[in-house]
Amino acid sequence: MQINHDTKAALDSVVDLLNTAPQDLEELRSFVARHGITGVVLRERDVAAVRSIRERFGLVFDAASTGEAARLVNELVAEAGTTPQLSAHDGYDWHVHYFAPGASVAENLAADGAMALAFLLVAGERDRLRRCHAPDCGHAFVDLSRNRSRRYCDGRTCGNRLHVAAYRARRRGAETEAGAEGPGAKV
Repeated sequence: MQINHDTKAALDSVVDLLNTAPQDLEELRSFVARHGITGVVLRERDVAAVRSIRERFGLVFDAASTGEAARLVNELVAEAGTTPQLSAHDGYDWHVHYFAPGASVAENLAADGAMALAFLLVAGERDRLRRCHAPDCGHAFVDLSRNRSRRYCDGRTCGNRLHVAAYRARRRGAETEAGAEGPGAKV
C-alpha cells in the first residue's frame, strides 16, 4: 500500500496520541514538537480538547465495522471544519493540509488524522488499524507491513517479550517432562 508522507505523518500522530495521552500543557507541547505540528498556539484548554479527540480516534480503531468507523471519521471531519488547502513548508513539497488556518491543535489533529484514517477506509484497509496482541498492552498501531502480519505495537518489546515467555514456558515443560521420565521414574 502506497501512503504519502503527510498521511503517514498524520497516522503516526494519531497512533502516538492514542498511546501517550498528553496529561498537561507541557506534555502537549512535547507531543506537538515531536510531530512537527506548526502554526498552533497552545493553551491549557487544548489539553482537554486533544484528549477528547484521542478518545474519538480510539473509537475508530475499535469500531466493529467499516460503516461504524466511517461514521465516526465523518463526524470528526465535519466537526473539525475541514478546509483542504495546499501548503509547502519545512522543506516539503506541495501537499494538502485539511485544517483551516488558525485551527486549534485539536482541530488540526482531528482534521488531518481523520482524513488519514478516511484514506485507509476508502482503500479498503481498515484491517490495518490494530491493537497490540500482547495481553498487557493494547497499544494502537497501523500495520503497514506488506503482508499485514504485524501483531504487536513494537516487535522489540511486546513481541520479543511474548516470544521469550513462550520459549521459557516450552523449556519448563520439556524439563518437567524429562524429569518425570528420568532415572528412577516408574513406568
